[in-house]
Amino acid sequence: MSINGSAERAAQVLSRPFTVGGMTVPNRIAMAPMTRMFSPGGVPNADVVAYYGRRAAGGVGLIITEGTYIEHPSAGLSDSVPRFYGEDALAGWAEVVRQVHLAGGRIAPQIWHVGVSRQEGAPPYPEAPVLSPSGIGLNGEPAGRAMTQDDVDAVIAAFAEAAADAERIGFDGVELHGAHGYLIDQFLWSATNRRGDAYGGDPASRVRFATEIVAACRKAVSAEFPIIFRMSQWKQDHYDARMAETPRELEALLTPLVEAGVDVFHSSTRRYWTPEFEGSDLNFAGWTKKLTGKSTITVGSIGLDQDFLPTFVPGTGSEQARVADIENLLDRLERDEFDLVAVGRALLADPEWAAKVLSGRTADLVPFSKDQLGTLH
Repeated sequence: MSINGSAERAAQVLSRPFTVGGMTVPNRIAMAPMTRMFSPGGVPNADVVAYYGRRAAGGVGLIITEGTYIEHPSAGLSDSVPRFYGEDALAGWAEVVRQVHLAGGRIAPQIWHVGVSRQEGAPPYPEAPVLSPSGIGLNGEPAGRAMTQDDVDAVIAAFAEAAADAERIGFDGVELHGAHGYLIDQFLWSATNRRGDAYGGDPASRVRFATEIVAACRKAVSAEFPIIFRMSQWKQDHYDARMAETPRELEALLTPLVEAGVDVFHSSTRRYWTPEFEGSDLNFAGWTKKLTGKSTITVGSIGLDQDFLPTFVPGTGSEQARVADIENLLDRLERDEFDLVAVGRALLADPEWAAKVLSGRTADLVPFSKDQLGTLH
């Protein structure tokens, strides 16, 4: 295919609007959530407002914010990561929403509890205990305190309150962070969930905590307000971890989430082109859509030639990822394998990535380099 033909194809495939619930996204490009730690005291400031505004002005259809802490003392691990509670932080987020909407974009906050990934004594509440499903860390060693029913109820209520606040201050939807080995995911994964009560055991029991959070959020917001659920097989520092070895096992986790009220699944992988199960070239988002019928977002090294591990972790490879074509991505999107594509590091490197791809200016794309993480460009 010629360069001009490729550009026309990208514009045609990616420029289609997408509607879910009461949200219509102007194109199929999303910004993936990426923790940046540029919010002193947990409050998104003018730099954060401008950071998201630049991506919306650069053509991103849907921005999913970096993870934000729900109002629970054990939820966080840094006082530079934004929170999603308190008048000061919510006022900052309202300004982010205003700026994104002025540029024509849509935006959803990712709300988050880190669970056992938190270190003892970490801010913003150093005295708060580290909580986990079973007092077990991601490495299988004892860590944190197993959550009581009161803990479970408090966390569920905090997620619901954050979802309600997201709708109240003008966001277009909300994403629940159920991936990468954080608290919700710690319940989903059998390696960290050894509970003997109703929240542990078979997949239907391990997913109960997540479904109760989804149901509480669904009740707290309007029927047309989309709930996105992010999930992954891999976990932080455990990149070969798998919750489901077969489509049937994955379906056992997904079906209760659909019944609880999930509208969109954000299926996180390191490389979007990797097949999820043997015998099919469908990726994680593709299988999730096939099994649930729900819309899905794919993610994983879109627009770059290598995944995040070499560029984020010292000593694992090159600290730069070169620009790569997206022909395979377009093939899959044309087949309706998934509905939206979430771009991460490529958008950190180049706020105008979307506009350049949609207009055929791919020769002007900026490669990703690890040193770009040091600024809120």
